Amino acid sequence: MQLSYWERKSFMSDFDTVIIGAGIVGISAALSLIEHDPSMKILIIERGFLPSGASTKNAGFACFGSVSELLDDFDKMGEESTLNLVARRFAGLAALRKRTGDDEIFFRPGGNYEVFKTDEEDFFSHCHDNIHRLNRLVKEITGVDDTYSICDKKIQNFGFSDVSHLILNKCEGRLDTGMMMQKLLTLARTAGIVFYFGAEVRQIEDESTKVTLRLQSEYYVEAKQLIVATNGFARQLLPELEVFPARNQVLVTHPYKNMKLDSCFHYDLGYFYWREIDGRILLGGGRNLFPDTEYTDSLSINPDIQEHLVQMLKTWITPHEFPGIDMQWSGILGIGKVKFPIIKKISENVIVAVRMGGMGVALGTLAGHEAAELMLGISTARTTDVVS
Repeated sequence: MQLSYWERKSFMSDFDTVIIGAGIVGISAALSLIEHDPSMKILIIERGFLPSGASTKNAGFACFGSVSELLDDFDKMGEESTLNLVARRFAGLAALRKRTGDDEIFFRPGGNYEVFKTDEEDFFSHCHDNIHRLNRLVKEITGVDDTYSICDKKIQNFGFSDVSHLILNKCEGRLDTGMMMQKLLTLARTAGIVFYFGAEVRQIEDESTKVTLRLQSEYYVEAKQLIVATNGFARQLLPELEVFPARNQVLVTHPYKNMKLDSCFHYDLGYFYWREIDGRILLGGGRNLFPDTEYTDSLSINPDIQEHLVQMLKTWITPHEFPGIDMQWSGILGIGKVKFPIIKKISENVIVAVRMGGMGVALGTLAGHEAAELMLGISTARTTDVVS
């Protein structure tokens, strides 16, 4: 189908900035640009009829790191880099809450728990022995003395079986993912930001004075500058980037008659996570069990992982009641050899803000803001920390 003169003039050109990806990062970048210059003409292109990456498919954890995750990162990344990343996550959550308001995203503080089973005494002892150290290190970030604490007495309150220890992170919380994205979309539309949903970018043509995006059906959009914020899907457009897709799977049960889990929980270095939502349990994770199949951008379901999640529920998370599974889905993360995001210019006209490492809720607002500052030529010390 051929476009008319009016369609091409009014809908496909004359944009100051086009952003690929209508998730947390993309919308945050657009809002930061508009806040700097309300006259900017900004378009966000999203290939799904809803945001189709991780932003609308995550579990709604407002988290920045459990004890075992941080200790593991100390070993892999070093103490300084790990704490830098924790600070970014903590600041990113604060920026998200400031932009949206807590009530608008149903943010609830109260902390999240890390779970240790009875056959993990050595693993727990290692974490236990480092709690004082971690509390001292993260106090500069959280502002409290006891971010992490042992809460074994609460195990019986949650109805777990075969669980012997809990470590609480009192500075974490939870939110409603759908409400969060609805609020961000409303803020963007109110600011005059344009959205094209169901438009898939097939090719980027980076020229000296403009960027042309080739879409399906031979359509194309032109703009002065481009921000790529597609996270786990970024290599489809920019194969040179060191960001790789990883599929995470989630299920939600039918409502429980005797719901006991009024909180959020992590297990196995954060590879598994669950929470209560509307009288149900949301449980996700398990990609570490099948690395040969789960490093993919396919949104299909791995039945082996789904069965593993079901067995977790039946055997030790809620062993006394199992109402059955109501729905299941998968989301695509953007990961790499290191957990830091990639936020950098790859040409005079193109900026990327990808690789949230499964922490998009925490990192996304700050990453979008830094991408906007980079586009505007505003130098910040934090931006240079994440150039890959």
